[in-house]
Amino acid sequence: MPDNIENVLVLQGGGSLGAFGCGVFKALAKNNTKIDIIAGTSIGGVNASIIAGSKDRHPEETLEQFWLELAETSINLNSPFSAWLAGEHFSGTPGNQSMLSFYHSAVSGNSKMFVPRWKPEYISKDPLYFEPAKWTYLYDHSQLAKTLEKYVDYDKLRPGGNPNARLIISAVNVLTAEPLTFDSMRQQVTPKHILATSGYPLYYLPWVEIEKGVYAWDGSLLSNTPLREVIDAAPVTDKRVFLVENYPKKIERLPESLPEVIHRARDIVFSDKTMHNVQMSKVITYYLRFIDHLYRIVENHADLSKIDKSELASIRNKYKKISEEHGAEIKSIFYITRDESTPHLYENADFSVDTIKNSIREGEEKTIQVIRDMKSL
Repeated sequence: MPDNIENVLVLQGGGSLGAFGCGVFKALAKNNTKIDIIAGTSIGGVNASIIAGSKDRHPEETLEQFWLELAETSINLNSPFSAWLAGEHFSGTPGNQSMLSFYHSAVSGNSKMFVPRWKPEYISKDPLYFEPAKWTYLYDHSQLAKTLEKYVDYDKLRPGGNPNARLIISAVNVLTAEPLTFDSMRQQVTPKHILATSGYPLYYLPWVEIEKGVYAWDGSLLSNTPLREVIDAAPVTDKRVFLVENYPKKIERLPESLPEVIHRARDIVFSDKTMHNVQMSKVITYYLRFIDHLYRIVENHADLSKIDKSELASIRNKYKKISEEHGAEIKSIFYITRDESTPHLYENADFSVDTIKNSIREGEEKTIQVIRDMKSL
């Protein structure tokens, strides 16, 4: 079995909550924790792509610049438009600010990320502009690809491209519901793949045709935590996993209103469900070691003259093949979980500057504590 360990960072989706993952990576980078594989879906896939393919030597700085650009393009909470939209009944609490930012995103979009299809500039380029009954999406997120041109060197995101970490992002085939995995070690990852991993239909974003006849949506429709994809793509080397949870699994109290019920249900839908994958990796590793042990007993103590050598060689070859395809064990997994002191439905569409900066800071603080706990083990 392999002795070396790969560090894996897994980033969940979650819209503007992805700023938390930015803070997580900043803290890991500051503590010189080298990431070998970075995986994500939805906004986690966007974060992962920037980290793996960063044009700058310091991908943590590149990622933060990206998030601050998104935030600075968002609504100014002190502007006349904000005052009009909010009215006198908004008290300026975090939940109300998030709702205000959400409404601004819904009406006006974010010019660095997604643009409403009903804007006048689409009259000349959208043949269905005056036929909304035929629309299959409301927001065009191709602007995200244009923004990423400043941050991502796509030449790194290919086999032999020497990325900052191996990149794995996920999507789902719209027509077949089959998972799609894009792996920089096995293929060229392009802007199309990033738009595919972040094209969430329930936020009214479009599917993306990544190759002829293959239409892809956001991978969080199948799993918001692409750890299984990492195990499948890199099955040999044991792993230490840092898993960023934008959607907490556990809460301290029951919901107290219908909006809180919907919020909690959404958290459960998008929460991490990979414990089975972790347990199975350990079980498979145990059985492989057990088989290897039995084989060595046969080799060392049995009368080999009475055993067909070709059959013995066949057993060894089968064992080698299985161990190469399923031999990796998840040695440890560290959960870095975002707090939800004031749960509200609008949090993952809040791109306001203060919220984004606070999310980055929280991600850093939570990760620093996880690193301290690791060192004390």
